Amino acid sequence: MTEEIRLGLASMHHETGEKRDFLPDFVALLALRGIKIVLEKDYGTRMGFRSRDYLRLAPSVHFGSHEEVYNQDYVMVLRYPSEDLVCEMKPGACLISMLHMPTRPSRVEYLRSLGLEGISLESIQDDTGRRLIENLKAVAWNGMEAAFHTLKGTYPEPGFESTERPPIYVTLLGAGSVGSHVVRAAVRYGDPKYQQMLAQRGVPGVQVNVVDYDLSGHEKIMLDLLKRTDILVDATQRPDPSKPVIPNDWIAAMPDHAVLLDLSVDPYDCNASPPFVKGIEGIPQGNLDQYVFTPNDPVYDKKPECVKSTCRRHAVSCYSWPGVHPIQCMEVYGKQLAPIFRTLVEIGGIENIDPQGRFFERAIARSQLSRWKILQEA
Repeated sequence: MTEEIRLGLASMHHETGEKRDFLPDFVALLALRGIKIVLEKDYGTRMGFRSRDYLRLAPSVHFGSHEEVYNQDYVMVLRYPSEDLVCEMKPGACLISMLHMPTRPSRVEYLRSLGLEGISLESIQDDTGRRLIENLKAVAWNGMEAAFHTLKGTYPEPGFESTERPPIYVTLLGAGSVGSHVVRAAVRYGDPKYQQMLAQRGVPGVQVNVVDYDLSGHEKIMLDLLKRTDILVDATQRPDPSKPVIPNDWIAAMPDHAVLLDLSVDPYDCNASPPFVKGIEGIPQGNLDQYVFTPNDPVYDKKPECVKSTCRRHAVSCYSWPGVHPIQCMEVYGKQLAPIFRTLVEIGGIENIDPQGRFFERAIARSQLSRWKILQEA
């Protein structure tokens, strides 16, 4: 190792329900690698941990202000922080976070204007394009659990748990990594114990129809399918975020009790040209404080001007589905990030990454802000 890695672990200052900080075991592992760590004051307390839980496993860590955390050579925080925090970072420092560079071009431009490097966690990929830092199973299961819970409250007579009702029809948009988990979660109502209880009582189960992106543009076929859909799930990764998969007008074809589930959580961006919209046009952007919306929810009064939301159903949307169960979520991320930091330590820092080097070097290189080409090619 040619350079000591100094890492600040920052808390997320988003909605109250966002509690995810890295766990003491993971922090201790980084400290054992020789990484000098500054934790933001009260780090982990919202998940029930105390400073002594971190210090017991990693006595070398230091607790400091957020200014001190953001003054380190590396700053890691799961969700992208506010710009007033990012601007406290020193030029040449590296922000490790979910940067979502393909759909946030203004964010890429801002980070570059500050002279920062970045590692976009969701862009760390192996040679086949598979994400190495992900919790897609939790995205699918937590989202489906919330959608079925909502549907139980909207379902008409004879009732959701009646043996006389027809099967529940789930239409899944997208057959990628998230979609594969959605199928398994959907046929179990997002809750295996609940599924077993209904099955023992003889309640009809769930039928999942998977719609490929190439089929979704055929209006006549889609409207016929939407008429029979109880839960519509967006798990797509669109090549063009300015074009919805389900235009708002199509939602009118769905039953009144239907539930719309957003798992892609693409943002609305009225400043883009053309504007970016969600896959299901008009669905609200939820968070860990509120991820269930009724058709008359006041949130619609605050929607961006470029968003059409005339046709509505009950909607379920969350910016961070894995955060519904924060400790389980951070256990997964800690295990996935361990080899990333081992690699950074072994090569002496991000500036020594070889995009043609070893497996994890190549994976990290794909996620670097300095190697992101979208603005250079625009």
